[in-house]
Amino acid sequence: MMAGKSISLKEMAIEIEAALEEYSEEVTEETKKVVKQVAKNAVAKLKQTSPKKTGVYAKGWTSKVAYESNEDIRIQVYNRKKPQLTSVLENGHAKQNGGRVAG
Repeated sequence: MMAGKSISLKEMAIEIEAALEEYSEEVTEETKKVVKQVAKNAVAKLKQTSPKKTGVYAKGWTSKVAYESNEDIRIQVYNRKKPQLTSVLENGHAKQNGGRVAG
């Protein structure tokens, strides 16, 4: 048995709760950092792999924090230069004289 001051169950519960809260905050902050890095990597990959006929579309990719709270973060990845092309390039479209262009 350990020598020293004993604590009540209530005090122990308070200490455990405080430690878990601190751990939760650390995990949340680290998760937010990872989410931001994933968005940054996604933008870099999109810039690298997008069609580059004029380069405007490829250069238009960016991200922004759409929402952030103490427990949550949402990041939007979008094309600020040619947002209308995203759906057409990903999903394809109908040709004027029939048929489809693949995405």
